[in-house]
Amino acid sequence: MPPTDRFVISYAAEPPQDSLPYGRWADTLRAQFLAAVAEVDTEGEELGEAGEIKWFPDRTYGGRTYVPAVARTSEGFELFGFVSFSEAAGGAAGPSDFRAVADFTAEVAESNPDWKLDLNDEVIGSWRGENGNQAEITLVWGVPLVPGGSTVTAELADLAVDQCAVVDERFTLIAADNYRGDYIEVKLWGRRGEPLAAESLYVEDGE
Repeated sequence: MPPTDRFVISYAAEPPQDSLPYGRWADTLRAQFLAAVAEVDTEGEELGEAGEIKWFPDRTYGGRTYVPAVARTSEGFELFGFVSFSEAAGGAAGPSDFRAVADFTAEVAESNPDWKLDLNDEVIGSWRGENGNQAEITLVWGVPLVPGGSTVTAELADLAVDQCAVVDERFTLIAADNYRGDYIEVKLWGRRGEPLAAESLYVEDGE
């Protein structure tokens, strides 16, 4: 293949290694996530009590594993964030150095019937490219809102930079974003490779 003028980090994260959390492991992650929720600046809003936490496929990048989460509250808000941890080689020592991030939003899928994908994102690092350009390494997790999805990709200037199988109607990506004026577009694909939906992480002014 000839050289490319779109030299950017791609497929840098490990694919999911475990099933969606359950049992005692889910309890451990829940405690970490709710501790982060307790520290959220509610901006004067009464968020209410967190309901069931939905966990998303794990992804590992830079020696840390990220497990995203969302939960609705009794007041109709959505909590979102992730729990991350490091793990010794081979996993013999188990996970350690837990860190959790949480936030909330009133913008939920039911109030936005035009959405095709319900997305959350958080910048978790950076990558230096050519000529001083930097990309934001971004964790993206979400839910398809149209049926039939099998795989989701993250594309930057029409270049696929990550992908994840849809698991229990959930997916997680880690991809370079905001690089040389280009931004991630998340695309949902069917089992035969047919395009089903596409969403940007960003909302244009006026939308």
